Amino acid sequence: MIKEHKVKIKDVQNKRHALVSVLIFILATVFIVFFGSFEGMRPSFLIDGEIVTLGMSSIIEIVMLSAAALILLFTKTDGLKATQGSVFPAGMQAVIAIFGIAWMGDTFLQGNMGELTQSIEGVVREMPWLFGIALFVMSILLYSQAATVRALMPLGIALGISPYMLIAMFPAVNGYFFIPNYPTVVAAINFDRTGTTKIGKYVLNHSFMMPGIVSTVVAIVLGLLFIQFY
Repeated sequence: MIKEHKVKIKDVQNKRHALVSVLIFILATVFIVFFGSFEGMRPSFLIDGEIVTLGMSSIIEIVMLSAAALILLFTKTDGLKATQGSVFPAGMQAVIAIFGIAWMGDTFLQGNMGELTQSIEGVVREMPWLFGIALFVMSILLYSQAATVRALMPLGIALGISPYMLIAMFPAVNGYFFIPNYPTVVAAINFDRTGTTKIGKYVLNHSFMMPGIVSTVVAIVLGLLFIQFY
């Protein structure tokens, strides 16, 4: 049963500070879109005689951390209370997972690309669909589609897998729902006041399991079907 709890605008305290924080966040988002749309506006550095442009990952981190600092300064928000909310722990878990485990996995794969290519080249050439399983399993470990693509797609290209096949198997990088420890999954379960979203007795029979598997399999099957026409 959902508990009815209504909040009216007049009941919100510090409405001016809330408005300022939202405007700062929107402005930060606009800056990110701006830098992403116009690469020439990003900072560039001369490293070893070569001009290197700051990547969008760093831009997003810098802009959003700056926005968070400005919100704390201009709205006089209590930082300790912010860390005690339900959103902050989930966010910090994501930071540790993506910047820690994903970075470690990417470093391992890049450092051993030659050995991995030689060891599985024959099997993958005969059964390229096995590479989709590798994408799915790796995404469970890395907690990130981007980190999985960065780590494994170069290996797929090195193995000679068709680009069309790699595109068709791309939905397999969404396997991080398989184990219910991803921050957004945990947050969704905690936010659900109906009790219908939950982790089952056997852990792997949670509420996201069946929708995730069905959508991933259907997307891959349709992708493999579509590439037959090209």
